[in-house]
Amino acid sequence: MRASSLLLYAVVALILAWLVIPIVIIVPMSFSSARFLTFPPPSWSLRWYEAYLDSAAWMQATRVSLIVAVSSAVLATIFGTAAAYALNMTSSKLVRSLQLVLLLPLVVPIVITAVGVFLVYAQVGLLASMTGLILANTMLGLPYVITSVLVGLRKFDHTQEMVSRSLGMNRLRTFFIVTLPQIRPSVISGLLFAFISAMDETVVSLFISGGEYQTLTKRMFTALRDEIDPTIAAISSLLTAVSFIMLMLVAINARGSKRRTEKAG
Repeated sequence: MRASSLLLYAVVALILAWLVIPIVIIVPMSFSSARFLTFPPPSWSLRWYEAYLDSAAWMQATRVSLIVAVSSAVLATIFGTAAAYALNMTSSKLVRSLQLVLLLPLVVPIVITAVGVFLVYAQVGLLASMTGLILANTMLGLPYVITSVLVGLRKFDHTQEMVSRSLGMNRLRTFFIVTLPQIRPSVISGLLFAFISAMDETVVSLFISGGEYQTLTKRMFTALRDEIDPTIAAISSLLTAVSFIMLMLVAINARGSKRRTEKAG
Protein backbone atom coordinates (compact mmCIF):
# COMPACT_ATOMS: atom_id res chain seq x y z
CA MET A 1 0.00 0.00 0.00
CA ARG A 2 1.33 3.40 -0.96
CA ALA A 3 2.23 6.02 1.60
CA SER A 4 -0.42 8.41 0.22
CA SER A 5 -3.15 5.80 0.84
CA LEU A 6 -1.91 5.20 4.38
CA LEU A 7 -1.92 8.94 5.04
CA LEU A 8 -5.49 9.22 3.70
CA TYR A 9 -6.69 6.35 5.92
CA ALA A 10 -4.96 7.91 8.93
CA VAL A 11 -6.60 11.30 8.32
CA VAL A 12 -10.03 9.70 7.87
CA ALA A 13 -9.54 7.65 11.07
CA LEU A 14 -8.62 10.80 13.03
CA ILE A 15 -11.68 12.64 11.71
CA LEU A 16 -13.97 9.75 12.63
CA ALA A 17 -12.40 9.53 16.08
CA TRP A 18 -12.91 13.28 16.57
CA LEU A 19 -16.60 12.87 15.72
CA VAL A 20 -17.21 9.71 17.74
CA ILE A 21 -15.27 10.46 20.95
CA PRO A 22 -17.83 12.98 22.33
CA ILE A 23 -20.59 10.37 21.90
CA VAL A 24 -18.46 7.68 23.50
CA ILE A 25 -17.98 9.96 26.52
CA ILE A 26 -21.52 11.35 26.82
CA VAL A 27 -23.39 8.05 26.67
CA PRO A 28 -21.60 6.45 29.67
CA MET A 29 -21.93 9.71 31.61
CA SER A 30 -25.70 9.57 31.13
CA PHE A 31 -25.76 6.33 33.15
CA SER A 32 -23.70 7.76 35.99
CA SER A 33 -24.99 7.84 39.56
CA ALA A 34 -22.88 10.91 40.38
CA ARG A 35 -24.49 14.28 41.09
CA PHE A 36 -22.19 16.01 38.61
CA LEU A 37 -20.90 15.13 35.16
CA THR A 38 -17.94 12.83 35.74
CA PHE A 39 -16.08 10.46 33.46
CA PRO A 40 -15.66 7.61 33.95
CA PRO A 41 -18.85 7.15 36.04
CA PRO A 42 -18.15 6.02 39.63
CA SER A 43 -21.19 3.69 39.39
CA TRP A 44 -24.08 3.00 37.08
CA SER A 45 -27.64 4.27 37.41
CA LEU A 46 -30.71 5.30 35.43
CA ARG A 47 -31.45 8.21 37.77
CA TRP A 48 -30.90 10.90 35.14
CA TYR A 49 -33.21 9.24 32.63
CA GLU A 50 -35.79 9.01 35.40
CA ALA A 51 -35.19 12.67 36.29
CA TYR A 52 -35.80 13.61 32.66
CA LEU A 53 -39.02 11.59 32.36
CA ASP A 54 -40.33 12.81 35.74
CA SER A 55 -39.69 16.50 35.03
CA ALA A 56 -42.72 18.46 33.81
CA ALA A 57 -40.46 21.19 32.41
CA TRP A 58 -38.33 18.77 30.39
CA MET A 59 -41.44 16.95 29.11
CA GLN A 60 -43.03 20.25 28.03
CA ALA A 61 -39.87 21.19 26.12
CA THR A 62 -39.82 17.73 24.53
CA ARG A 63 -43.45 18.05 23.40
CA VAL A 64 -42.72 21.45 21.87
CA SER A 65 -39.68 20.09 20.01
CA LEU A 66 -41.61 17.07 18.69
CA ILE A 67 -44.56 19.18 17.53
CA VAL A 68 -42.22 21.66 15.84
CA ALA A 69 -40.12 18.91 14.24
CA VAL A 70 -43.07 16.94 12.87
CA SER A 71 -45.03 20.00 11.70
CA SER A 72 -42.07 21.74 10.07
CA ALA A 73 -40.88 18.50 8.42
CA VAL A 74 -44.32 17.94 6.88
CA LEU A 75 -44.61 21.55 5.69
CA ALA A 76 -41.03 21.60 4.37
CA THR A 77 -41.74 18.37 2.47
CA ILE A 78 -44.92 19.74 0.89
CA PHE A 79 -43.44 23.10 -0.13
CA GLY A 80 -40.00 21.67 -0.92
CA THR A 81 -41.40 18.98 -3.19
CA ALA A 82 -43.54 21.54 -5.03
CA ALA A 83 -40.54 23.87 -5.40
CA ALA A 84 -38.26 21.08 -6.61
CA TYR A 85 -40.86 19.99 -9.18
CA ALA A 86 -41.21 23.55 -10.47
CA LEU A 87 -37.44 24.04 -10.64
CA ASN A 88 -37.00 20.77 -12.49
CA MET A 89 -39.74 21.46 -15.04
CA THR A 90 -38.96 25.08 -15.87
CA SER A 91 -36.50 26.27 -18.48
CA SER A 92 -36.56 29.87 -17.26
CA LYS A 93 -33.22 31.09 -15.97
CA LEU A 94 -34.98 33.52 -13.64
CA VAL A 95 -36.97 30.73 -11.98
CA ARG A 96 -33.91 28.49 -11.77
CA SER A 97 -32.04 31.29 -10.03
CA LEU A 98 -34.60 31.02 -7.23
CA GLN A 99 -32.96 27.72 -6.32
CA LEU A 100 -30.04 29.68 -4.90
CA VAL A 101 -32.44 31.70 -2.75
CA LEU A 102 -34.19 28.56 -1.49
CA LEU A 103 -30.85 26.98 -0.58
CA LEU A 104 -29.56 30.05 1.29
CA PRO A 105 -30.29 28.59 4.77
CA LEU A 106 -27.52 26.05 4.07
CA VAL A 107 -25.05 28.75 3.00
CA VAL A 108 -25.72 31.69 5.30
CA PRO A 109 -24.20 31.31 8.81
CA ILE A 110 -26.94 30.16 11.16
CA VAL A 111 -26.32 33.04 13.58
CA ILE A 112 -27.07 35.58 10.84
CA THR A 113 -30.22 33.67 9.94
CA ALA A 114 -31.26 33.59 13.58
CA VAL A 115 -30.76 37.34 13.99
CA GLY A 116 -32.76 38.02 10.83
CA VAL A 117 -35.62 35.78 11.95
CA PHE A 118 -35.59 37.41 15.38
CA LEU A 119 -35.84 40.93 13.94
CA VAL A 120 -38.72 39.95 11.64
CA TYR A 121 -40.59 38.10 14.37
CA ALA A 122 -40.17 41.03 16.74
CA GLN A 123 -42.03 43.18 14.23
CA VAL A 124 -44.88 40.75 13.54
CA GLY A 125 -45.32 39.33 17.05
CA LEU A 126 -44.20 35.74 16.45
CA LEU A 127 -41.54 35.56 19.17
CA ALA A 128 -42.01 32.76 21.72
CA SER A 129 -44.82 31.21 19.69
CA MET A 130 -45.41 27.75 18.23
CA THR A 131 -46.27 29.24 14.86
CA GLY A 132 -42.99 31.14 14.74
CA LEU A 133 -40.95 28.05 15.60
CA ILE A 134 -42.68 25.94 12.96
CA LEU A 135 -42.26 28.56 10.25
CA ALA A 136 -38.58 29.11 11.06
CA ASN A 137 -37.80 25.39 11.03
CA THR A 138 -39.79 24.91 7.84
CA MET A 139 -37.52 27.47 6.20
CA LEU A 140 -34.42 25.69 7.53
CA GLY A 141 -35.69 22.30 6.36
CA LEU A 142 -36.61 23.36 2.81
CA PRO A 143 -33.08 23.03 1.35
CA TYR A 144 -32.83 19.39 2.45
CA VAL A 145 -36.14 18.49 0.83
CA ILE A 146 -35.46 20.45 -2.37
CA THR A 147 -32.02 18.89 -2.82
CA SER A 148 -33.27 15.38 -2.16
CA VAL A 149 -36.36 15.63 -4.38
CA LEU A 150 -34.42 17.23 -7.24
CA VAL A 151 -32.13 14.19 -7.30
CA GLY A 152 -35.16 11.91 -7.59
CA LEU A 153 -36.82 14.04 -10.28
CA ARG A 154 -33.68 14.12 -12.43
CA LYS A 155 -33.67 10.32 -12.47
CA PHE A 156 -37.36 10.19 -13.37
CA ASP A 157 -38.47 9.71 -16.98
CA HIS A 158 -40.83 12.61 -17.63
CA THR A 159 -42.12 10.92 -20.78
CA GLN A 160 -44.43 9.01 -18.47
CA GLU A 161 -46.04 12.29 -17.41
CA MET A 162 -46.52 13.30 -21.03
CA VAL A 163 -48.21 9.98 -21.80
CA SER A 164 -50.46 10.32 -18.77
CA ARG A 165 -51.51 13.85 -19.71
CA SER A 166 -52.11 12.84 -23.32
CA LEU A 167 -54.66 10.37 -21.98
CA GLY A 168 -56.63 13.19 -20.37
CA MET A 169 -55.17 13.34 -16.87
CA ASN A 170 -54.39 16.85 -15.56
CA ARG A 171 -50.95 17.83 -14.25
CA LEU A 172 -51.85 17.62 -10.54
CA ARG A 173 -53.40 14.17 -10.79
CA THR A 174 -50.51 13.01 -12.98
CA PHE A 175 -48.05 14.10 -10.32
CA PHE A 176 -49.78 12.18 -7.53
CA ILE A 177 -50.49 9.03 -9.55
CA VAL A 178 -47.45 8.78 -11.84
CA THR A 179 -44.59 10.93 -10.52
CA LEU A 180 -44.86 10.88 -6.74
CA PRO A 181 -44.83 7.06 -6.35
CA GLN A 182 -41.56 6.91 -8.28
CA ILE A 183 -39.80 9.72 -6.43
CA ARG A 184 -41.21 8.67 -3.04
CA PRO A 185 -37.79 7.53 -1.65
CA SER A 186 -36.34 10.99 -2.35
CA VAL A 187 -39.34 12.68 -0.71
CA ILE A 188 -39.07 10.45 2.36
CA SER A 189 -35.33 11.14 2.64
CA GLY A 190 -35.99 14.88 2.51
CA LEU A 191 -38.71 14.53 5.15
CA LEU A 192 -36.39 12.65 7.52
CA PHE A 193 -33.55 15.14 7.09
CA ALA A 194 -35.95 18.04 7.70
CA PHE A 195 -37.15 16.31 10.88
CA ILE A 196 -33.58 15.81 12.13
CA SER A 197 -32.76 19.44 11.32
CA ALA A 198 -35.76 20.73 13.29
CA MET A 199 -35.23 18.37 16.22
CA ASP A 200 -31.57 19.31 16.67
CA GLU A 201 -31.80 23.03 15.81
CA THR A 202 -30.43 25.22 18.62
CA VAL A 203 -29.26 28.65 17.48
CA VAL A 204 -32.52 29.94 15.99
CA SER A 205 -34.42 28.51 18.97
CA LEU A 206 -32.21 30.48 21.35
CA PHE A 207 -33.36 33.68 19.66
CA ILE A 208 -37.07 33.07 19.09
CA SER A 209 -38.33 30.44 21.56
CA GLY A 210 -39.31 31.07 25.15
CA GLY A 211 -41.93 30.72 27.85
CA GLU A 212 -44.10 27.64 27.41
CA TYR A 213 -42.84 27.33 23.83
CA GLN A 214 -39.24 26.60 24.73
CA THR A 215 -37.61 23.85 22.68
CA LEU A 216 -35.67 20.99 24.18
CA THR A 217 -32.35 22.18 22.76
CA LYS A 218 -32.82 25.68 24.18
CA ARG A 219 -33.69 24.29 27.61
CA MET A 220 -30.59 22.09 27.45
CA PHE A 221 -28.44 25.12 26.62
CA THR A 222 -29.98 27.11 29.49
CA ALA A 223 -29.50 24.23 31.94
CA LEU A 224 -25.88 23.83 30.86
CA ARG A 225 -25.28 27.56 31.33
CA ASP A 226 -26.94 27.82 34.74
CA GLU A 227 -26.12 24.42 36.19
CA ILE A 228 -24.18 21.44 34.89
CA ASP A 229 -27.06 18.98 35.22
CA PRO A 230 -26.28 15.34 34.29
CA THR A 231 -29.83 15.13 32.93
CA ILE A 232 -28.41 16.86 29.86
CA ALA A 233 -26.21 13.83 29.20
CA ALA A 234 -29.25 11.55 29.26
CA ILE A 235 -31.18 13.82 26.88
CA SER A 236 -28.16 14.15 24.59
CA SER A 237 -27.90 10.38 24.40
CA LEU A 238 -31.59 10.10 23.51
CA LEU A 239 -31.32 12.79 20.82
CA THR A 240 -28.25 11.07 19.39
CA ALA A 241 -30.17 7.79 19.28
CA VAL A 242 -33.12 9.47 17.51
CA SER A 243 -30.80 11.08 14.94
CA PHE A 244 -29.00 7.78 14.39
CA ILE A 245 -32.30 5.95 13.86
CA MET A 246 -33.44 8.61 11.38
CA LEU A 247 -30.18 8.34 9.43
CA MET A 248 -30.55 4.55 9.39
CA LEU A 249 -34.06 4.97 7.99
CA VAL A 250 -32.66 7.27 5.28
CA ALA A 251 -30.02 4.65 4.41
CA ILE A 252 -32.59 1.82 4.36
CA ASN A 253 -34.90 3.94 2.24
CA ALA A 254 -32.10 4.70 -0.24
CA ARG A 255 -31.06 1.04 -0.40
CA GLY A 256 -34.64 -0.07 -0.98
CA SER A 257 -34.99 2.49 -3.76
CA LYS A 258 -31.80 1.27 -5.41
CA ARG A 259 -32.98 -2.33 -5.32
CA ARG A 260 -36.33 -1.43 -6.83
CA THR A 261 -34.58 0.51 -9.59
CA GLU A 262 -32.28 -2.43 -10.36
CA LYS A 263 -35.25 -4.82 -10.52
CA ALA A 264 -37.17 -2.45 -12.77
CA GLY A 265 -34.13 -2.14 -15.04
